[in-house]
Amino acid sequence: MHIVVPDEFNSGETRVPLIPEHAAKLVKAGLEVSVESGLGKKIEVTDDAYVSAGAKVFSDRNELFRKADIIVRLHKPSKEEINKLKEGCVYASLLDPFNEKELIETFMERGVSAISMEMIPRTTLAQKMDVLSSQASLAGYVAVILGAERLNKILPMMMTPAGTIKPAHVFIIGAGVAGLQAIATAKRMGARVSAFDTRPVVEEQVKSLGARFVKVDLGETGQTEGGYAKALTGEQLQKQREEMAKVCASADIVITTAQLFGRKAPVIITKEMVQGMQPGSVLIDLAVESGGNIEGSRIDKEVDVNGILIIGLTNLPGRVPVHASQMYSANMFYLIDQYWNAKEKSFNLDLEDEIIRGCLITHQKKICNEMILNFYNK
Repeated sequence: MHIVVPDEFNSGETRVPLIPEHAAKLVKAGLEVSVESGLGKKIEVTDDAYVSAGAKVFSDRNELFRKADIIVRLHKPSKEEINKLKEGCVYASLLDPFNEKELIETFMERGVSAISMEMIPRTTLAQKMDVLSSQASLAGYVAVILGAERLNKILPMMMTPAGTIKPAHVFIIGAGVAGLQAIATAKRMGARVSAFDTRPVVEEQVKSLGARFVKVDLGETGQTEGGYAKALTGEQLQKQREEMAKVCASADIVITTAQLFGRKAPVIITKEMVQGMQPGSVLIDLAVESGGNIEGSRIDKEVDVNGILIIGLTNLPGRVPVHASQMYSANMFYLIDQYWNAKEKSFNLDLEDEIIRGCLITHQKKICNEMILNFYNK
């Protein structure tokens, strides 16, 4: 069984999908591993490091695609690359299947078993394979660092002979993985932190990290079975905005992390709310790629609105690529290790298995994922 890892040519990508540490473990488990020459260059890892781990290094990209039994990547492929894969090949990466119907159909027609890493279920067993969580935790950390860098104030309180400096106020909207890491990071940096989430169940987690939980009575809310926040009604969204506008007015940094699985992100911060903030304040939109939580945020742009900065930079985990690569690579290793049968030399795609049923999108020339099928047939 041959695992292949091609280089990532996406503009601005700094992460690596498989590091030598995990390549060595896969080789030890009885798999053959080949990587494209220069794969680790972005994180200062040489081809020799992969060779020392037992992997082979190839410079011919087309040959890599042709010989692959399993492809491990960060990003979705082009149609041309899919057509180079042999039937029965397994392709695992972030695929954005809700918005890539044509690409998914190409996988299906080619007979490639496509695994979408963002569809890994949020269960106890699957935690170690959960790419979204591992990368989101880094995004939350980087967002605070970015906000602190752009803010024209310091974050911690300081008592000096020249007087006392009050701590900066950081307001975090959404207490999922990214939000909780942002809370922890802002607190460690000495800021006064407030947080809001539509799910009352996370209040205890927010408080345990030392932040104030902002309560807004929205009536019935909750979370999906996968742990994601449920979509709010128009009336609930309006009430949420009104209450949050008061907190935003006193905040120096606002970080929004609210995303709805498979749907456009809700607009939480309106232009009017931005205008009500103090000049010099910084807003960071972690949902900018899926539509954005902040009205006026732009993908990979920093927008100045009357002295208030709205940051919509993408791929924040890619700003700490060594650890982002280490975590993504570990997620990939655990997925492969879980379903690799060393005795039979096979990768077991059992559709009765909860994790495989959740993340496998195409198999045996069919779209086999029930959630994706229902979404396409709407």
